[in-house]
Amino acid sequence: MAGARPPERARPRRRRPARPSDAVHDYAHGVTSGAIVAGPLVRLACARHLQDLEDGASRGLRFDPDAADHALAFFGFLRLAEGDFADRPFVLAPAQVFITGSLFGWLGPDGQRRFRTAYIEMGKGNGKTPLCAGIGLYGLVADEEPGAQIFAAAVTRDQAGILFADAVAMVARSPELRARLEVTGTNIADPGSGSFFRPVSSEGRSLDAKRVHMALIDEVHEHRLPAVVNKMRAGTKGRRQALVVEITNAGYDRTSVCWEHHRYSQEVLAGTLPNDAWFAYVAGLDEGDDWTDERVWAKANPLLDISISRKYLREQVAEALGMATKQHIVARLNFCVWTQGETRWLDAAAFEDGADHDRPSPLPAGTTAWGGLDLASTRDLTAFALVAPRGECGLDGHAGRCLDVRCHFWLPRDGLAERVRRDGVPYDSWAEQGWIALTPGNVTDYDRIRSGIQAITDGITVRAIGHDRWNATQLVSQLAGDGFDMLPVGQGYASLTAPAKQLEGHIAAGLVHHDGNPVLRWMVANVVAEIDAAGNIKPSRERSHDKIDGIAAWCDALFALAAAPPEEPFVSVYDSLTVEQIRARMWIG
Repeated sequence: MAGARPPERARPRRRRPARPSDAVHDYAHGVTSGAIVAGPLVRLACARHLQDLEDGASRGLRFDPDAADHALAFFGFLRLAEGDFADRPFVLAPAQVFITGSLFGWLGPDGQRRFRTAYIEMGKGNGKTPLCAGIGLYGLVADEEPGAQIFAAAVTRDQAGILFADAVAMVARSPELRARLEVTGTNIADPGSGSFFRPVSSEGRSLDAKRVHMALIDEVHEHRLPAVVNKMRAGTKGRRQALVVEITNAGYDRTSVCWEHHRYSQEVLAGTLPNDAWFAYVAGLDEGDDWTDERVWAKANPLLDISISRKYLREQVAEALGMATKQHIVARLNFCVWTQGETRWLDAAAFEDGADHDRPSPLPAGTTAWGGLDLASTRDLTAFALVAPRGECGLDGHAGRCLDVRCHFWLPRDGLAERVRRDGVPYDSWAEQGWIALTPGNVTDYDRIRSGIQAITDGITVRAIGHDRWNATQLVSQLAGDGFDMLPVGQGYASLTAPAKQLEGHIAAGLVHHDGNPVLRWMVANVVAEIDAAGNIKPSRERSHDKIDGIAAWCDALFALAAAPPEEPFVSVYDSLTVEQIRARMWIG
């Protein structure tokens, strides 16, 4: 048609330029789709992020891309301080983008930051400490918090100083920060806002009376007591959007605050303990993965080929395979495998799986049991163990009779605080929870222990009580007078090999049930065995890292069980095996 205008081409829709926070969602999609190799808990963290984008609004949650962009862009002002990356711009890796963008992008129902605690666990060398230093500097100068108090916190001054030194080096390399901040000794000050950034530790200045805006807690697996973590968290109470960031490798102490937060993070990510204020990024292997297999390394090392090289990990694995003493260290630090002690004897994970309760729980009335007594000489723990066979159970087709185990502990009340400080063990918390009975005075009160044993065994039948024959105090005579059959037990290989093999094998086979006693769990993780040239075995007080009184009492109880057995023998496939055969059925690092 003359004069008609040709039809206009449809203009292509202009794509909105990518913004930094888009990479947060891209990472989550990449992990959940399998395009990015990640472990089971990181997969859950990413699925949680995507699900909250869909339905978080119903709980008052909102992802603010501007807030995330602001924090992510801040790292463009920073330069790294050490090694191959010295003086290079701090370019966040995809996993670091996800962590940082999540922490600062998510808002809660009050319009403030959603996440108040972040637990970050990944392999050594994956940039946890520099990331935390950058987060701390952001909290100091860019978080719109007047008088912000930022703390690099750790157990020791040296450890707290590492994170703080990274922050100081970043300030020195950034013209913008160097012009704004004053660095003097152990303080980075922002005079304009009255804010500061300092290192603190349990060794140095008091952890109390802090008004914490951000606490950056390093190497949480090294914290034997929760004091640093708890006091930093308590210091946030007056802040509108405080943040506690915990960074760590995997550990081995399953009585520690690190293990507690590791397990809690698992529950939060699985949705069994919902907590919208708790962020968790826990890198690690899937069950059944072999940490020597290079194909799974990225699961525990999200910055693989960025800040940590395959060459380094290959060297570590090769050394671990050639040196048994290094296997636990490499598995734990480089591949996030929670081990059961620096020198493992008992399978603490299998023991923990046998918990039927999480509170002190007596044996049912009418139970027939056998006892073991490990007496403290003056000021230490006394342990009384009870073992009671019950119905059939077992793992991997190795059936045997289950064994109920209960362990009771006594400790003098006077000097308790000093023992907690000296040993680095929360005896006071365990006493408050009912796992340890405190007796008057500063020495072992055998009268209280005697009455305690009478109360514990009321309503059940105790066939015999084994005890150290070289520590036959008046209490042993009194208990015999009370009607208990007291059996002396030698503490050498001849007497202890059989019960020690049984104890190890019964735990490994899943035959042990208990009430979740954290004191006994701590001792299971602590105990080291002595094995002689003939393959005889016994628990070693000298070589164990901490106290093992409950294990000694348990062995004495098993000795008593063998000496005065039930009418129906307590057996399992493990009873006839050598120590080497038992260990061949378990993973020994």
